[in-house]
Amino acid sequence: MSVDFGERRVGIAISDPLGVIAQPLPTIEVKSNAQLLRDLGEIIQKKAVVRIVVGMPLNLKGERGKTAQAVEKFVRQLRKKAAVPVEIWDERFTSVVAEQTIRAMGKSPSRHKGKIDQISAQLILQNYLDAKALRR
Repeated sequence: MSVDFGERRVGIAISDPLGVIAQPLPTIEVKSNAQLLRDLGEIIQKKAVVRIVVGMPLNLKGERGKTAQAVEKFVRQLRKKAAVPVEIWDERFTSVVAEQTIRAMGKSPSRHKGKIDQISAQLILQNYLDAKALRR
């Protein structure tokens, strides 16, 4: 499962049982960290998740900025609550590609932010799965 963390919305994606194809799940609207962690816990149980990949927003130089600090805090909380391994994964350009995808569909990115989060989570997970397959 992948997580595209945001303070207002969180994109989620899950892979097929063989770990080949990433599929988006509905975006979670964040009301509180406790609610977010509960919602993620439910998904982990229902979908029998064995690993979580959280997108890390790095800048063009590969460094962590202010936004990355919020993601790091979230990852620490998730690692305490989840009974599965939690990894971080470089998410550079996923939001840009997601916005381009929305535009290509003839829609406005500003009106479809939840969809952008879904697509971003899907891209994070697909990149992770592809990299893992290449290492085999």
